[in-house]
Amino acid sequence: MRGWSAIFWLSMLSSVGHAQGVDLSFLQTRAEASNYRETTRYNELMGFLDVLDRSFDKIHLTNFGYTTEGRSLPLVVVGDVADASPEAVRATGKTRVFIQADIHAGEVCGKEAMLVMLRALAAGQHGTWLDSLVLLVAPIYNADGNERINLYNRPRQNGPVGGMGQRPNADGYDLNRDHIKLDTPEARSLVGFFNAYDPHVVIDLHTTNGSRHAYYLTYSPPLNPNTFVPIENLLRGDWLPSITKVIREKYGWEYYYYGNLPYPGMKADRGWYTFDHRPRFNNNYVGLRNRFAVLSEAYAYATFEDRIHATLYFVEALVDYAHNHASEIRAVTAAADSAVVIGTRLAVRARHHKSDHPVEILLGEASETKNPYTGDVILQREDVRHPEQMFEYGTFEPTETEVAPSRYFVPPSLAGVTDRLDAHGVHHSVLVSADTLEIEQFRIDSTRTEEKAFQKHHQRTVYGAYEPARVVLPAGTWVVPVAQPLGRLLFTLLEPRSDDGFVDWNVFDDALKVATVYPIFRQR
Repeated sequence: MRGWSAIFWLSMLSSVGHAQGVDLSFLQTRAEASNYRETTRYNELMGFLDVLDRSFDKIHLTNFGYTTEGRSLPLVVVGDVADASPEAVRATGKTRVFIQADIHAGEVCGKEAMLVMLRALAAGQHGTWLDSLVLLVAPIYNADGNERINLYNRPRQNGPVGGMGQRPNADGYDLNRDHIKLDTPEARSLVGFFNAYDPHVVIDLHTTNGSRHAYYLTYSPPLNPNTFVPIENLLRGDWLPSITKVIREKYGWEYYYYGNLPYPGMKADRGWYTFDHRPRFNNNYVGLRNRFAVLSEAYAYATFEDRIHATLYFVEALVDYAHNHASEIRAVTAAADSAVVIGTRLAVRARHHKSDHPVEILLGEASETKNPYTGDVILQREDVRHPEQMFEYGTFEPTETEVAPSRYFVPPSLAGVTDRLDAHGVHHSVLVSADTLEIEQFRIDSTRTEEKAFQKHHQRTVYGAYEPARVVLPAGTWVVPVAQPLGRLLFTLLEPRSDDGFVDWNVFDDALKVATVYPIFRQR
């Protein structure tokens, strides 16, 4: 969609009003208009969303924050709501489904698919969804990265041949590694959105260029072993299998759980390995917030057009299920919020768990072709399937656990900690006067930092053990109860041995320079 056409049609739509079922066949994404050689840019996307906002009274355009370079992060609210505010959305009492695309701006099929879906909604399709749901769509999360179009980004991916954006944001951060440390304004915007709108379901749209398989799309539920078990049971036991069957019967395409074969040099048995359990990743973070999360990974070597359709079909099937099971989804998340983890053993470190029996994995092939504009090799999915029986490493099991305490005590001097706890939405109170308490303190035996930087951090690991102590806590100390909806996340953030907590991300580095005791105390 070119700029002049957007302005022209906005003027035409002003006379049509906000009637449902407006003919929007004129409105195209850049992918569609370019025969899938190119992807939609930020300003074009904003113009596209503006047209939808003006064309349908159940679509409301707002924003949920800003990027490093100051671009507004658009949020489209679709539903029977008074306006796009968090208060209006939550007041409906309906199940809230959040769909996020373009966290990696070279993986653009989700962005294009969500524009197509929003256009369909504005044209009057999928109307029954809104009987039980409010949809929250963020089609361009890494907006700065999206604008860094380059024909050499993701070089072997099968299009768009006219280039795509880059993986990190404008400051070089991978936004799908920033859900814990919150180094970027984008990540802080996102967790602020989670706190305000509190979606029951989060769908995160990606593209994968891993092992050569026969699936058009692979997916993953939350992988952290501390996730509320009924959330995983519903996703693995019914939701994901049922929509896999729907896709197969409706389109003849195979979808399956995300995985890869061991890469060359990896010391592992042949099998189907999922990625990582740590909540730096979106779907695992959302799981520790007691919400349903689904990662979508369209296959990079399928054509750009097929990836868009594969993603669109997947989201439509997910939302159909959410519509038909809306009250059950709300009930499970409410139960998760009410569950108290105090006194239970939770994982602080974990490893892949091997399936009890081999499963059938559909491997595939890809042939080499060339980008017509660079001459570089790109890979084209071949329509072949090679079934192979192998063990699956699709879940995680604890390798180290710790008993969840009743509360943590955070000294007021640890501003980096309190700032991040507040940003994540963790509830707390503050001591108005000094108090002497019997607590547990973690005595540090040794500490190790990684030589190689990752996401601009030299990750830290501490070793030691808890011991009883009697301490004087100063006025201003944060008292953070674990008996709260974010108790599972809080445990991961503050436990010193956590493999993705604040210690790992150097938040405590200044305090740990000469410390022999971890500066946060806890009470059984």
